[in-house]
Amino acid sequence: MHISRGLPRQSFIRPCALTIGNFDGVHLGHQAILRELKKEADVRGLATCVMTFAPHPREYFAPRSAPNSAPNSVPKRIHTLRDKIAAMKDCGIDHVVILPFNKRLASMSPESFVLDILSGSLQTKLLLIGDDFKFGAKRAGDFKLLASLASQSGYELAAMPSVEAHGIRVSSSAVRSALAEGRLTDAVALLGRAYSISGHVIHGAKLGRTLGVPTLNLAFKHPHPAAAGIFVVRVFGLADTPLRGVANFGTRPALDPSDVNGGRVLLETYCLDWPKALGREGGYGKIIRVELLHKLHDELAYDGLESLKAGIASDIALAKEIFLKFEKEYFYDYSKRSR
Repeated sequence: MHISRGLPRQSFIRPCALTIGNFDGVHLGHQAILRELKKEADVRGLATCVMTFAPHPREYFAPRSAPNSAPNSVPKRIHTLRDKIAAMKDCGIDHVVILPFNKRLASMSPESFVLDILSGSLQTKLLLIGDDFKFGAKRAGDFKLLASLASQSGYELAAMPSVEAHGIRVSSSAVRSALAEGRLTDAVALLGRAYSISGHVIHGAKLGRTLGVPTLNLAFKHPHPAAAGIFVVRVFGLADTPLRGVANFGTRPALDPSDVNGGRVLLETYCLDWPKALGREGGYGKIIRVELLHKLHDELAYDGLESLKAGIASDIALAKEIFLKFEKEYFYDYSKRSR
């Protein structure tokens, strides 16, 4: 897969089948679009290309006076860019174009977007969009406009209908709601896989070490994740089989916000059975994937280290009980669905 931040250099451009969207979560509806895109591209001998945006357009239009707030108009983030691109790669996409959503793009007319970018820069020969796609300044562009420009621009146009799972329209909003409410099995039904976060293990304040619960820390590079709290998890990438664990996902309200992580969102995972072969420092720098299986509770603000230690011990004990109780009947099926 080739990834372009901005429009690609001319040497990478080849006639393509293109789809456009934010694709946060790459859920079952997105996957249906990507499968159809690949199928039609293969028939025509085209490369597959996804255009997405950074930041999310709704983040760009959010009030600049409160950059760290999360107004209702700004969607919480399901996936990091790393995980979104990995999911697209799994769907067989050849090329991802990440356009910076800035003043220039926000003010571009729908006609210029089609003629200059889709037709001109990307050589789009097939354009496949969702049935609710809007684009261009003031979201004035739609399927009807794309159809009117198709002949002039040299592309075929097709639309994908919505996808339903268990009678529910699959959407990023539905995934966000499931994650926010701790309904992880519902999130699985919408995503088609277990919800997970991946990345390089980074150094932190190492407080967990002093408390006897060293953690694997992943940075979530967005201030407002869709999920937050304490979770029963599985960790992939450190051993031949997944490791059982319990994780804190959020901003750690029990700790000093001026610590080494500066109040950033972290996924901090304690492994119940640490592989001896890794040694004490063996996790740092490795790329791991953490599956969130079951939510225990929201993050809590403790009144001191002793109460924090007691809370962590309680979470670990509860996680062990959950693994013991459901490992055979629940997590076995869960793991099959997550592959």
